[in-house]
Amino acid sequence: MQDHLTDNKQRQIEVSENDLPLHCPMRSMLLWNSHPRVYLPIENTGEALCPYCGTHYKLKGGATSSGHH
Repeated sequence: MQDHLTDNKQRQIEVSENDLPLHCPMRSMLLWNSHPRVYLPIENTGEALCPYCGTHYKLKGGATSSGHH
C-alpha cells in the first residue's frame, strides 16, 4: 500500500486543516521515523518550516482565523 505514501525528500508540502496539528515527519511519509517528531505551528501564518529537515509546509487556504483546538 505504498501508493498513498509520500517521499520524505519532497521539500514543499501543501497540507489541509485535516492534517492539524501539523507535525514532521507526517505519518504519510515513507520514512516517518527519519528524525524526531516535531509539531509545527502553522495555523497563524499558513506556513511552517521543519527545523530538522527543512521541509516547507503550506496550509491550503492560508492561515486559519481561530487556529486548531
